[in-house]
Amino acid sequence: MEADFRRRFWVVLALTIPVLLLSPTIQEWFGYTFTFTGARYVLFILATIITFYGTWPFYQGARKALRSGVLDMSVLVSIAVSAGYLFSVGATFVFTAVDFYWEISTLVMVLLLGHWLEMRAIRGTAGALRELIKLIPPTANRIVNGQIEEVPTAELRVGDLVLIRPGEKVPIDGEVVEGQSSVNEAMITGESKPVSKKPGDTLIGGTLNGEGALRMRVTRTGEETALAQIINLVKEAQASKPPIQRLADRAAHWLTIIAVVMGAAAFIFWFFIAGQSMVFALTLAVTVLVIACPHALGLAIPVVTTISTSLGAGNGMLIRNAQATETARRLNVIIFDKTGTLTRGEFGVTDVVLLSDWDEETFLRRVAAAEVNSEHVIAQGVVRSAEERGLAPLPQATDFRAIPGKGAEAVVEGVQLAVGNRALLAERGLSSPDAPRLTALEEKGKTVIYAAADGRLVGAIALADLIREESREAVRALREMGLEVAMLTGDSQAVADWVAGELGLDLVFAEVRPEQKADKVKSLQAQGKIVAMVGDGINDAPALVQADVGIAIGAGTDVALESADVVLVKNDPRDVVSLIRLSQATMRKMRENLIWATGYNVIAIPAAAGIFQPWGVLLRPEWGALIMSLSTIIVAFNALLLKRLDLQRR
Repeated sequence: MEADFRRRFWVVLALTIPVLLLSPTIQEWFGYTFTFTGARYVLFILATIITFYGTWPFYQGARKALRSGVLDMSVLVSIAVSAGYLFSVGATFVFTAVDFYWEISTLVMVLLLGHWLEMRAIRGTAGALRELIKLIPPTANRIVNGQIEEVPTAELRVGDLVLIRPGEKVPIDGEVVEGQSSVNEAMITGESKPVSKKPGDTLIGGTLNGEGALRMRVTRTGEETALAQIINLVKEAQASKPPIQRLADRAAHWLTIIAVVMGAAAFIFWFFIAGQSMVFALTLAVTVLVIACPHALGLAIPVVTTISTSLGAGNGMLIRNAQATETARRLNVIIFDKTGTLTRGEFGVTDVVLLSDWDEETFLRRVAAAEVNSEHVIAQGVVRSAEERGLAPLPQATDFRAIPGKGAEAVVEGVQLAVGNRALLAERGLSSPDAPRLTALEEKGKTVIYAAADGRLVGAIALADLIREESREAVRALREMGLEVAMLTGDSQAVADWVAGELGLDLVFAEVRPEQKADKVKSLQAQGKIVAMVGDGINDAPALVQADVGIAIGAGTDVALESADVVLVKNDPRDVVSLIRLSQATMRKMRENLIWATGYNVIAIPAAAGIFQPWGVLLRPEWGALIMSLSTIIVAFNALLLKRLDLQRR
């Protein structure tokens, strides 16, 4: 489309130059004479080519619009150009009058220039999608019978083994089977920090491998890959229309009707009432038609939608429909699912209570060493927390023995350690401590395990589903925006109250079964609240559908979540804040564009109709075309400013 407008513009420009040189009006203005026998017929031929070749895209658009019962910009342009051309043809062959071939030629030239520049602007808005498409490398290193062969990426199949060397792009979705490395996933998730990868971890096609070589097994190809689904989601969103677009469409329809009526009224007034010449009256009528073209109005919303969805995609936020963008700015309540959303979804140490002379580091290191061979989630939580605190490598544990339902025991650094619950203490003849702090931890719903060394109680560890640090920032930012923040969880009231207290939540719904979550959303909506539900998109699906905006968080490579309006690739609650900021900025640009696209007509149409003619101010068709084209360029440029929004600012 852009290339077509560019080609037509240059052809029309080349033909318009001799039209201007041969025009009697131009010659009079600049004080020169250039004529020859048949000059007016040459003007007719040149103007005819310009009219039909240059205006052809508008004629096609008008035909489609009229068949659909729509009055749009193409209809208006076609009427304006045709009226001017037919009058000039009459002046050439039928009656005596001054033609204005040069006005029509200049008008078409400016229209084509404006559309070409607009197409360039729109092309610039789709940069994120083009960059996504270019992420996939053309070839991959497939391993067959131990030999490496370079093959086109498109030939890879599920189950193929692929080698990814340091610094190479991951060619397709897969799972690491050998090697360790860090992978830059910023182009997919928006997260700049490289992600460590080891056997069993997922790789996303298009991401960049770091310092280590990896071997991966292909798990998804073609349209099933994460990148393909992301591209399809963005295209789907860009094709959808927000409610504000329907307002713009209605305004464009009525503006076309008003322009036609005003143009006819201007001609009737100046020719039949004011007694001006037909050329003068027709000039004003054509100018009204041209300057009122609702092209800027038609561009005002789609160009912002395109940029917004592309910007969101580049930051790991996939907006499935444009209405979600409009609704997000009006939210009153944000409901988060707890497990895996506000929390990490894995146990970790929250408190250490010492009951001996051991220091905390020694105590935690030895307990973790005793638990390192256990497969229990509590034991794994202790080991993980010790490693996160920098206590690795852990001491060697010997004589490990799991005690089902109670705990485990092992020898660590010459000490016989028993780690487990109160039942294990009772089995060893140890009385449970009644320390107030331990009682308070249990009342918060935390899991408390005890450690005995050589038959003596030495301490206790409290574990819970750890709260994400990002959750604290997200909740604080949302509350600063004036939003209520709520939490839904199937956990006990004690656990829910502890998380709510840590994060400063406004509302808590505990002990809620998955099928009841949608009812909780509905109850808030019944109070007049506009509600967003943030969950993993699986057991939260009914609540996501019920919410005004359903947000699936932490989707990773599973971006095709039908129940969600918005898919957040990363498991970062702060992206909900970024989504609302994007929504607010997007709607602000849409309103600015609508105000500009409609507001200038309030002055321009009366001026074109000759209201200011008594003061010597008269808009000719070419100036009307220039103003109309400039308005569309301004709208496109204003939308492009949305790209400056920093969604990663915390």
